Amino acid sequence: MTDATAEFVPGRRSLLTVDDRTRRRNAAEARFRLYGLAAVTVALIALALLLVSIFANGVSAFRQTYVAIPVTLDAAKLDKSGKLDPAVMAKVTTVGYAPLLTKGLQAAMEENGISDQGLKAKAIGALISQDAAAQLRNMVLADPTLVGQTISFEALASGRIDGYFKGRVTMESAKLDSNVSPEQLALADALKEADILHSRFNMGFITAPDASEQRPEAAGLGVAILGSLYMMIVVLVLSLPIGVAASIYLEEFAPKNRFTDLIEVNISNLAAVPSIVYGILGLAIFINFAGLPQSAPIVGGLVLTLMTLPRIIIPARAALKAVPPSIRDAALGVGASKMQSVFHHVLPLAAPGILTGMIIGLAQALGETAPLLLIGMVAFVREYPGAPPEGFFDPASALPVQVYNWTQRADPAFVERAGGAIIVLLIFLVTMNAAAILLRRRFERRW
Repeated sequence: MTDATAEFVPGRRSLLTVDDRTRRRNAAEARFRLYGLAAVTVALIALALLLVSIFANGVSAFRQTYVAIPVTLDAAKLDKSGKLDPAVMAKVTTVGYAPLLTKGLQAAMEENGISDQGLKAKAIGALISQDAAAQLRNMVLADPTLVGQTISFEALASGRIDGYFKGRVTMESAKLDSNVSPEQLALADALKEADILHSRFNMGFITAPDASEQRPEAAGLGVAILGSLYMMIVVLVLSLPIGVAASIYLEEFAPKNRFTDLIEVNISNLAAVPSIVYGILGLAIFINFAGLPQSAPIVGGLVLTLMTLPRIIIPARAALKAVPPSIRDAALGVGASKMQSVFHHVLPLAAPGILTGMIIGLAQALGETAPLLLIGMVAFVREYPGAPPEGFFDPASALPVQVYNWTQRADPAFVERAGGAIIVLLIFLVTMNAAAILLRRRFERRW
């Protein structure tokens, strides 16, 4: 007979009766659930506000305003020798190409009956990016046969004109701005109506190198993305074999004594060391002592490898420890050696956890900024690094450092560029973390 079926006896407490103590316990449990739900809600709201802020500031960087104009490549100015020799034509600088763009824009205005708003030729040409002359020059030097022809050329609009169509510049702010005038904005409106000015996806933001402070519309992430890729290759090649080998030795072969205990404590401590300390270490060892070049992916990769190793060793050891001892015992019982049992049975079963820890470690390394600042990767780099292995020693930048660099510049257009770079970085990080989750779910085994 149980309490549920027993007859009620006066003075005996029944489980079916909710007393004050039970009410207090139930109330405490309900409050704890409410606290947990409130914490999750606050975290989600903070994350949503962060993402909304980033996307609101950065998504416009993926669209850019362009000017489509006819340009007459005057042979008298671009090829005075008449030999179409690129070596001779290279003597004509971008200063010689800029007037051609201005004349092309004026010709397009005349063709469409657009008033010049009382602006002089220099002010009209200021609607076009200063980078356009360099692009046109590179196009002519790549194909000298274009000289003497009238071509259709699509040039970047200046940063202020682009900002006007994105709401960053207004007629009121133009009255106080020495770089643009209300008349230029009115002319831009007329060119927009005539479809001479148009906006489209800005592929150059992904592929182009950085630009100077006078040309924010031409700044891109090409060098930074390539530099980050080279650094991740160095980190992967070094940290994966070293980290996995150290994990296997400490978990499977190392004797349990004070020395190995000291190693384990130090590995845990290294995982908590601030990243800027690794930057100081890299500056002292790899640059000052070893003489490696500053702002090179090889130095950044070595520094990030030191920082990533503890973050790979710890989850790799946890994955090895999660494999049941019966697997080892069974392998040894059928005659396998210790090494065979580890590499043929334990390691394959622990591989999902090891790969997950490796990907998360690489994702954390990809977003690090402080150690890269100390080794000189904050430098302004316009040239793309070469192909490996020489490219590992060429100057380059990195995505998080490029974000930091753009936020330090005065032009508001660079704030937009920084937001767009953060979006690109978040896409890489989300992709890497999603890959870690998929690998874990795909290969994980329940014991």
